Amino acid sequence: MHWLYLSIAISAEVCGSTALKASDGFTRLWPSALAALGFGVALYFLSLSLRTLPLGVAYAIWAGAGTGLIALIGVVIFRQPVDLAGYAGIALIIAGVVVINALSNAVPH
Repeated sequence: MHWLYLSIAISAEVCGSTALKASDGFTRLWPSALAALGFGVALYFLSLSLRTLPLGVAYAIWAGAGTGLIALIGVVIFRQPVDLAGYAGIALIIAGVVVINALSNAVPH
């Protein structure tokens, strides 16, 4: 169940971050409300995942997966440029998440 909670937390954080960009500095009501809701849902479900997952592992997966997804949304939806170093950094973050999930004894499987 902790993986479902963590997945919901990541999805909600990505929605909240995307809405934050669309809020134009909290000057647009609905994107601002969606950003606040997204972050609230994200933190709630992250807290539920922490009942089973170690804090460092859960946060690393949450932050890493969210970073990769937000970078992809930035490129695809907001047409933000990313250079080779940016792609390399994102790949390293994703690789770190994969290593934690595949090899860490701290992660309950």
